[in-house]
Order: sequence, then C-alpha cells, then structure tokens
Amino acid sequence: MDIKRAGSQPSRKGPAEWFSGSVRIDPLFQAPEPARAGAGSVTFEPGARTAWHTHPLGQTLILTSGLGWVQREGGAIEEVRAGDVVWFQPGLKHWHGATPTTAMTHIAVQESIDGKNVDWMEKVSDDQYRM
Repeated sequence: MDIKRAGSQPSRKGPAEWFSGSVRIDPLFQAPEPARAGAGSVTFEPGARTAWHTHPLGQTLILTSGLGWVQREGGAIEEVRAGDVVWFQPGLKHWHGATPTTAMTHIAVQESIDGKNVDWMEKVSDDQYRM
C-alpha cells in the first residue's frame, strides 16, 4: 500500500511548449509497473489550454470545478463543467482548457504504454480557440 499525502507532491507550472496561458499541474499518482494508470489535477486559468495532443491508450477527464472547453479534431468546441466526465479514445487528436472568462480544473487520467502516455503536437491557435 502507498498513500500519497495531500501536499506531499509539489505543484508545477504547465510547460510552455505544451500549454498556452497559466496552467498548474498537481500530480496525484503514477502507479508502479505492471500497472499503467496515472493521474493529475490540472488547473487552467481563463484563456489557458493544452496544445493539440493524443494519448496512445486514451484519456479520461473528470471536471472538478469551473467551466471549460474540449474539442476533438474536426469537431465543434464543446462546453464542459464541474461533474462532467470526458473520454477521448486512443489516438484521438484533441485539446482542452478553460473558457476565455472562467477557470477550470480537471483530473486527467491516462495509461502509459512503453513509458509514454501522451504525444504532444502543435499549439491551439487563438483563431482555433475562439471559433
């Protein structure tokens, strides 16, 4: 058994190459092998968002506060709020983040395969974000 005590893992800023705007990542867990699951709590300030990306085994977002947007490639921007759960299928190109006026926090859960849980791509442009 392993207990991760609240406040025992330092917060970090979302790296500028993967995020636009102010983003804070609070690690929750990374299960040891042979398990593959990991999760973090991610807070996006208004206007902040991820770059386009995919996950080799998919991703689940559990919205815990605020109001956000999610979009899959070729689809419309969808509004999500606290209590919503979003599933992105393996390999589906997508992004997620806050709305222009409201912060959003979600728990992101994904699995790793061969040590990798995400493939980052180009940033979401301001024009794409405001569509």
